[in-house]
Amino acid sequence: MLERRILRLSYRRNRGDHGERKRSGLSPEQTCFGKLEPHGVLLVILGVALLLYASCKRQPGERSFFPVSNEVAGWVTTENIRTFEAPDLWKYIDGDAERYLKAGVRRVSTTDCKFQNKVDAVVDIYTMGSAEGAEKIFKSEPAIGVNPIQLGDGARLSSQSLVFRKGAYLVRIVAYQESAETQQALLQLGHGIEPRLVGR
Repeated sequence: MLERRILRLSYRRNRGDHGERKRSGLSPEQTCFGKLEPHGVLLVILGVALLLYASCKRQPGERSFFPVSNEVAGWVTTENIRTFEAPDLWKYIDGDAERYLKAGVRRVSTTDCKFQNKVDAVVDIYTMGSAEGAEKIFKSEPAIGVNPIQLGDGARLSSQSLVFRKGAYLVRIVAYQESAETQQALLQLGHGIEPRLVGR
């Protein structure tokens, strides 16, 4: 008896749903959103994926700035990338943060790397509010003992450092050891970073 009552209730409920669909002008296979064909679902998924991809392209993450290990020959980068937003910049460059803040810095991303297990270096990538801010900091850097080179929108190379700017980005690479290979290694790393500075 109980099973028959359950079957009757289920039958009535299904008839009621079907009646509602008839009164609304929809077939049993349709909903208020219309019938979605398989290819329509695929188009929706593809559209969402493209929007997400475009969003990622517009706003590159901090990791995208730095080449992975051995992408630039001989250079190994660490997985530890630190980022300091403008209000916390003093924690990283205490004593010099004010100069960057006045130029409109937004954040700095930094990581350590090593060249052929011989030269340790640190890479700092400053994201400024504009290209003018990056240029202002670049021009305020000491120009003694450095050579201007072609990289980005302007670059200077010394025996143990490379500083260059591109758009709203300022990059500083500093090596802790000096050797006959250091300058060329720094330049190669700079060329590996430069095409990654996009979106600003």
